[in-house]
Amino acid sequence: MPSNTTAPPAKKRGRRARLIVFVLVLALVAGFGYGGYWGVSTVRASFPQTTGTIRLDSLSGQVEVKRDAYGVPQIYADTEADLFRAQGFVQAQDRFYEMDVRRHMTSGRLSEMFGKSQVDTDAFLRTLGWRHVAQQEYDKLLSPETKKNLQAYAEGVNAYLKGRSPSGISVEYAALAFTNDYTIEPWTPVDSVAWLKAMAWDLRGNMQDEIDRSLMTSRLTTRQIKDLYPSYPYDLHQPIVQSGAVDEDKGAFDPAGTASDADGSTTNPVGGALRGMQSQLGALSDSLDEIPALLGPNGNGIGSNSWVVSGAYTTSGKPLLANDPHLAPMLPSLWYQMGLHCRSVSATCRYDVAGYTFSGMPGVIIGHNDTIAWGFTNLGADVSDLYLEKISDAGFLVDGKTKAFTTREEIIKIAGGGSRKITVRSTGHGPLVSDRSSELEKVGRKAPVGNAAPDRGNGYGVSLQWTALRPGKSMDAVFELNRAQNFEQFRAAAEHFEVPSQNLIYADAENIGYQAPGKIPRRAKGDGTLPAPGWDSSYAWKDYIPYDELPYEKNPKRGYIVTANQAVVDADKYPHLLTKDWGYGSRSQRINDLIEAKTKDGGKISPDDMRTMQMDNRSEIATLLNPLLLKIDISDPYVREAQKLLEGWDYTQDSDSAAAAYFNAVWRNLLKLAFGDKLPKELRAEGDCINVRPADFTGPADEQNKLVRECGQRDGDSAQPDGGDRWYEVVRPLLKQEDSAWWKTEANRTDQATETRDQLLARAMKDARWELTAKLGKDVSTWSWGRLHQLTLQNQTLGTAGPGFVRTLLNRGPWNLGGGEAAVDATGWNAAGGYKVVWVPSMRMVVNVGDWDKSRWINLSGASGHAYHGNYTDQTDKWAKGELLDWSFGKAAVDASTQDTLVLKP
Repeated sequence: MPSNTTAPPAKKRGRRARLIVFVLVLALVAGFGYGGYWGVSTVRASFPQTTGTIRLDSLSGQVEVKRDAYGVPQIYADTEADLFRAQGFVQAQDRFYEMDVRRHMTSGRLSEMFGKSQVDTDAFLRTLGWRHVAQQEYDKLLSPETKKNLQAYAEGVNAYLKGRSPSGISVEYAALAFTNDYTIEPWTPVDSVAWLKAMAWDLRGNMQDEIDRSLMTSRLTTRQIKDLYPSYPYDLHQPIVQSGAVDEDKGAFDPAGTASDADGSTTNPVGGALRGMQSQLGALSDSLDEIPALLGPNGNGIGSNSWVVSGAYTTSGKPLLANDPHLAPMLPSLWYQMGLHCRSVSATCRYDVAGYTFSGMPGVIIGHNDTIAWGFTNLGADVSDLYLEKISDAGFLVDGKTKAFTTREEIIKIAGGGSRKITVRSTGHGPLVSDRSSELEKVGRKAPVGNAAPDRGNGYGVSLQWTALRPGKSMDAVFELNRAQNFEQFRAAAEHFEVPSQNLIYADAENIGYQAPGKIPRRAKGDGTLPAPGWDSSYAWKDYIPYDELPYEKNPKRGYIVTANQAVVDADKYPHLLTKDWGYGSRSQRINDLIEAKTKDGGKISPDDMRTMQMDNRSEIATLLNPLLLKIDISDPYVREAQKLLEGWDYTQDSDSAAAAYFNAVWRNLLKLAFGDKLPKELRAEGDCINVRPADFTGPADEQNKLVRECGQRDGDSAQPDGGDRWYEVVRPLLKQEDSAWWKTEANRTDQATETRDQLLARAMKDARWELTAKLGKDVSTWSWGRLHQLTLQNQTLGTAGPGFVRTLLNRGPWNLGGGEAAVDATGWNAAGGYKVVWVPSMRMVVNVGDWDKSRWINLSGASGHAYHGNYTDQTDKWAKGELLDWSFGKAAVDASTQDTLVLKP
């Protein structure tokens, strides 16, 4: 719900959100000194024309753009080229500034807009080479048909830009004009293709876990690290595909097949090389944080929900499909709702599709056409590996021989003048990401290594091998999905959706299905959990899992399919390694349980039931922990007052729940005491300071004067322990081990040491009581989860930096939210960083297959990217309450809901 109180000042978001140099903020402030220049006329100058007629030279025929009360456009054209031209024009009307920032990010050109503060970020992005790979895809791999669609889209965008001043496109350009001579360039087809690389980056898999495990070696034993990365709980949380196996004779996955042997890949032997590399790997983690996370914090917990129920179990007798991707909150929303309709569907004009897309990309990413519906969640496959490289000026070492680097030069232009030249070096695995950090240039200089490792010389480099750095056909897949008419065509389209690897669910009037697509590497050695020895060729990727051997399902006997980032298939029954780092299945199992409860004894599921499930906010960790908390003997009356809130609590996390507020505070403090204070500084949140003994301290343990103050170094949105469902599985077995070493803490000035589970729980309850007293007040009856758990939507450039009044102009909120970490209503928060909302269900949809006009949808913000436009955040209040909007699809329904009609003519 919207907050009725003033929120505390937004905490500085750190490197991850920093897209703009301070001088730009000063320029914006200076702009207000020009009086009327920043008046209503300036703000409204960029609002789109939504009625009347506009002539576009590139069109071959007349196009209609019909918008409903929420500004959602439905486009009608007679040719595919005109359809995509109009899509480009309309998205540019609403969102061009967002599109422009995105293309500068994906091409490593942020410095051209925002100045020298972005040079290091650009250098890292140029090293990754997203734009370079996108250009290769466009030139060599994409189909002629896809290229035509991309070209038509670019023509539409450029038709909108033609003759418009920057301030007439978006108010943000008026601010840029004060600081540099930035000019808007024409849109190109490759600008659209490159966005898929950014999408893949934030969904890249376990790279952060790979780094974190390595960093933990400075302070934890191998056994302790294993405790913090438990195996997936197959006995508690069902995988997506619950039967089937690869048929070795046919070389294909058979949903009815019997189990195969699991992959036998081995762990890698570089543990010794990793110890002593903490500052270097920490620097790499910092470099990753420099890249703007357009989709969300990369780590455990972020994900998505989707599920589909067979018509045999629904009130309509046709399948129902739900989807809500969990991504970073932003303004405008990442998603853009629209419909693309050929007036007469034929062999020459084949599109009749609606759903969610990205501004800057043609087609529809998630949604339905006139026959099928589909949804996405992140599969989480391990598609990236870090390699330690023995490097010298001459090249890199492989099997005792030095090979030459592949190199290219990049020129980074800087707003206001000047440039910087960098050389990108790549090994056989990929780009040397260590070249972009002064600390990483010293990788391995002091690292202890075993006899099998090469001489360290000047140190090891770190390279990145990642499937998205090789050209693919994912853009082809977007259009193929939009046109698919049956499960076979859906699977054929999915084969081309190589990067990022996603779970795809499916429904038509008679069938439901699932496909795991993507380019997923097969490793001869190693399991992807730690950086691999690049000098040993046996750790190179062999090839990719054949598409035909990837898991899929069609019409499973249970009558439904749930994907929520859990394991795809039981690892003991599948011959290929997909990843060792699944989400741990709390959300997926809750959805499974809700469906089974609703359909037992012949019950049927309605569209509103699907919506209600999306808003389920029950806490799984509370079901485990709360009974133990109630048994703790609390003598302090103030703490006892808070403990009483947990009596009779049903584990739901509603916005107005005092019990949820207190429980989540206890959970946060439990994690800090039991685990966070034992982690190295590179994993802990900035500002999280503890007393530690230097590594070389050998005196008595009780010599407190030997302690030094050590503060965390990681952005709070990605610090550990984050409290996601991995931590549920860490704590689950420990709750039965009352004397585990994890429960032991040292004494400080105000607290005695703890030795047992119950002692630590009691201390966490006390710490939580006083933390919430400081945040919410002494009276527990006034506490509520929503007052802690707030969402603020921020403009992703001007809204993330500068004086508070600037943010007020562009940002919106806060909203007090229910839901929480690893709940189905996944309004995520990072327990190491605080309670603020760091990812959300970025949209929600419930598709009523076959009766499309009874489908429902909602976006996080609104259609418009223009501040103060009526469609800027007009959906957010309803989104926060769990409401959905009518989703018109058929011509009659669209006409009935149309508020504005714009005609585009040649």
